[in-house]
Amino acid sequence: MKENRGNPLQLTSLNHISLVCRSVQESIDFYQNILGFVPVRRPGSFNFDGAWLFNCGIGIHLLQSEEAGKSPEKREINPKDNHISFQCESMSAVEKSLTEMGINYVRQRVEEGGIYVDQLFFHDPDGFMVEICNCDNLPVIPLTGETVRACSRLNSLQAIQHQQQIQVVQP
Repeated sequence: MKENRGNPLQLTSLNHISLVCRSVQESIDFYQNILGFVPVRRPGSFNFDGAWLFNCGIGIHLLQSEEAGKSPEKREINPKDNHISFQCESMSAVEKSLTEMGINYVRQRVEEGGIYVDQLFFHDPDGFMVEICNCDNLPVIPLTGETVRACSRLNSLQAIQHQQQIQVVQP
């Protein structure tokens, strides 16, 4: 087994994901009106159609397919397929909104040691899978003694563990 070298590239965060779209405008509408992303300025030197959007601390870069209008085959909603995932505040509010918007989704629940994580999976206009979850319910526990970097949830978890250690030490 290879030695774990920590963070050799000194990564700090996810910057953006890039998606090739059948219709940039249709995808802008989806990411803006369904997921709440905001269109942001894109370099004017690009010589191809696309758009940049931003929310949740990450960017989504939409690129117009060179085969405009050709739609990829939408597959069934499969939670084990490639997807992007977003944390939400209220799963019931998300489910209600998706239902009201007529968006087909698949619901899944994961249980680990009495902790439950709810997930909703659906497709964007080009068939890319999106997950909305309450994954923050599940603690991030490294498999080795190493610290996981750049994860605010872990920092919160460490603060809670530290507070619990203080409470145990006090008589």
